[in-house]
Amino acid sequence: MSTIKKQQPSITKGLFGKENYLMMLAGLVVMALGFFLMAGGKSTDPGVFNDDDVYSTTRITIAPLLIIAGFVIEIFAIMRKPKEI
Repeated sequence: MSTIKKQQPSITKGLFGKENYLMMLAGLVVMALGFFLMAGGKSTDPGVFNDDDVYSTTRITIAPLLIIAGFVIEIFAIMRKPKEI
C-alpha cells in the first residue's frame, strides 16, 4: 500500500504586519494634515496682498515640518521588520 501525503496549505505571510500598516496610515494622516495647513491664503480682493495670510508661521514652518515628519514615518513603517507570530 502506498501512503498518500496530504499537503497542508501553506500560509503566506504578508510583506507588512498590522503595525506597519497602522504606521503607514498615521504617516498619511500627518502628511494630509500638513498639506491642509499649507493650503489657503487666498484673498477675497485680488488687488490686496495680505502678507500675514500668505507668510504665516503655520504655512511656512509648521506645515512643511509635518509633511517631512509624515515622510519619515512612512519610511520607518516600510523599513520596520514585521513581528513574527
